[in-house]
Amino acid sequence: MSPVHPLDDAATARAVIDENGTLVLWNEGARRLLGYAPEEVEGRPAADLLDCADGTTPSEPTGTRWSGTLPLRHRDGHTLPVWLLAHRSGTKGEWLLVTPLHGEDQRAYDDPLIRAVLTQSPCAMAIYDERLRLYGLNEAMAEVIGLPEARVRGLRISEIGGKPESEQLEESLHDVLVSGEGRDVETYMRTGGENRAHAWLARIAPLTDAEGHVRGVCLAAHDVTEQYRARERLQLVNEASVRIGSTLDVTRTAQELADVCVPALADFVSVDLLDPPEHGGEPHAEPPSAPITLRRVAHRSVNPGSPEAVVTLGAVDVYPSASPQADSLIAGRTIVAPDTTTTLEQWLAWDERRWERIAKCGIHTTMSVPIQARGQTLGVAVLTRFRQPGPFTSDDVLLAEEITARAAVCIDNARRFSRERETALALQRSLLPQSLPRTAALEAASRYLPAARAGVGGDWFDVIPLSGMRVAMVVGDVVGHGIQASATMGRLRTAVRTLADIDLAPDELLTHLDDLVVRLSEDAGIEGATGEVGATCLYAVYDPVSRRCTLAAAGHPPPFIVPPDGLPRQVEHSPGPPLGLGGLPFESVELELREGTVLALFTNGLIESRGRESDVGYQLLSRALEQSSHSLEWACHAILQALLPVGGAQDDVALLLARTHGLAPSQVATWDIPADPALVAPMRKQAVEQLDTWGLSEATFTAELVVSELVTNAIRYGEPPIRLRLIQDAAILICEVSDGSHTAPHLRRAKTFDEGGRGLLLVAQLTQRWGSRHTAEGKTIWAEISLIGED
Repeated sequence: MSPVHPLDDAATARAVIDENGTLVLWNEGARRLLGYAPEEVEGRPAADLLDCADGTTPSEPTGTRWSGTLPLRHRDGHTLPVWLLAHRSGTKGEWLLVTPLHGEDQRAYDDPLIRAVLTQSPCAMAIYDERLRLYGLNEAMAEVIGLPEARVRGLRISEIGGKPESEQLEESLHDVLVSGEGRDVETYMRTGGENRAHAWLARIAPLTDAEGHVRGVCLAAHDVTEQYRARERLQLVNEASVRIGSTLDVTRTAQELADVCVPALADFVSVDLLDPPEHGGEPHAEPPSAPITLRRVAHRSVNPGSPEAVVTLGAVDVYPSASPQADSLIAGRTIVAPDTTTTLEQWLAWDERRWERIAKCGIHTTMSVPIQARGQTLGVAVLTRFRQPGPFTSDDVLLAEEITARAAVCIDNARRFSRERETALALQRSLLPQSLPRTAALEAASRYLPAARAGVGGDWFDVIPLSGMRVAMVVGDVVGHGIQASATMGRLRTAVRTLADIDLAPDELLTHLDDLVVRLSEDAGIEGATGEVGATCLYAVYDPVSRRCTLAAAGHPPPFIVPPDGLPRQVEHSPGPPLGLGGLPFESVELELREGTVLALFTNGLIESRGRESDVGYQLLSRALEQSSHSLEWACHAILQALLPVGGAQDDVALLLARTHGLAPSQVATWDIPADPALVAPMRKQAVEQLDTWGLSEATFTAELVVSELVTNAIRYGEPPIRLRLIQDAAILICEVSDGSHTAPHLRRAKTFDEGGRGLLLVAQLTQRWGSRHTAEGKTIWAEISLIGED
């Protein structure tokens, strides 16, 4: 037999009354019941159909569902008592009234179909016929829906339930009726016989007769609330393991804990932490003592803006011994306070503002869970309910403790990381130059930014004054991050300064530095391996007298130069291999720079970025350098703004900008000296005359002695050509003597009756500093005489 469509209006009397009490819908079943056609009653007050002979009128129903018997006036004039079931719409305020029509299709209660199902089923059961009308149900199902069978027999399930879930179940009943195949439907709803929602498993099966024809549908309802909540708890724990601890940031981790618990476990959650000990110490292992000062790190509410919060984010509050926060921290266990009027009376009397907030929000239950990890007490999480009607159960306590324990480990990890990061940053800052030296050769500005997430690294920069007014600029990058990279950077920076002090050429300096990195790899325990401690480096030397810059690179990007009236361009130079490969040569390139030229040295963290090609980074840097005519400090800021993402660099960034200055020819005097001892006196005289020309007569005595000793040594022990050069600046006077010998001078202890051996000792005593450097033609001995404080 073909089933009748579920929407059979003739079998149910149905009417709809709007919020004003006016009938707006009257179906065929209602006409059959009371005799009125739709056009006779629609638009009229529903109260006109009541026949209250005693003068009393029914009270207005409350809630969303009502049932009862009302005396209704039939069209022919007689009174008809009718049992009605009414559902209220939450959006329009309308009432839907239904009642089944019992006719000759009524079947006996002891029908074999009904008796077979009800006698064999241990759970709530209901039978629907081929029209999806309720055919029968057992007592268990009557308790679930909250209505007796006699009242609802003949109604559809959507008419009995009056909820969207009921309509979805009706669609499933229809599918089973048509297909003849059973199905299971899970739903979470509050039925008419319940005071709170439950999880239900509805098992729907077709009922067939002896010939195999589908005669109806059986619905068996199983309360699976415990299994449902167990799955929810498991899902929440799994969600917590994924969402909590996504970063090594204490505040972010605490906020993730609050976000996970709202609204699944509580309506409002606050996370308060103890401030860590000063100077990076370990937290105390013993429990804190009351009163306890806590800092609000995070909170979350089901209401926007968290109006329940008494303490603002970042602020501190003091909790006395009567408060659940302090009690749970001191006891080291979870405390649930179900009654704020008694359990928390002493605390709330002490904090009137908190009591007013609790009363205003309707908070009825709180749970304080201590945040503990690795034997240390870190803080407390307070979970609050005001919208959820039920108190916290023992399962809720276990779930909150499980989630909080996971968050506690993440918070402790974040604190340890922050502490070690600060230590590493302090170490790195101590290894980097605190300020750049002021030199006559150039003015410089720099920036260093550690990686946003990877922590400290091995990038460094330096400006090193050299002899002859020259200055060295260096930028380097050690592979990797962390303390080890910072320590390696410190060793390499010290090595560069030491090698620069003996005035090695850039390519020679990188060769020695390469040997050092190879030895560091061997010291790391990798015998015979190279490249385990990798690094790149760029070393440049600028001479303000010749206005030439010599540079060499080991796996490092070439610098940019910006002429005073030109566009930025990158130096055309192929860098050598990175440091640590061993045995491979490095080459120098020499540039002639006009006064006012800007050099930009940087590490690859400035150029390279995720999702951006390095060529794009070079273009951005070139455009930013076009503004370098402003101050170098301003230019550094503009470059970082243009190239680095908002969240910070993904790798360390070191940037060094230098604007070159040149010495005027009038500040330099040079003489070529034949290798004749008799010319020492004339050279002293010419030097003194040059000092008089410069207005430096006060330095005559020291300069005359230094010139005499250095020229004498060059003639006696050196080889031609011999050259004397004096360089004058506002602060120092430099005396240089060059010769063709590569033998470096050294101080020696002269004996009492020795006629010589005291010249360099006198030079060392009378000058600010002195030294020697090798050149392509031989060597140069130099000495610096301070002009500050001369009498």
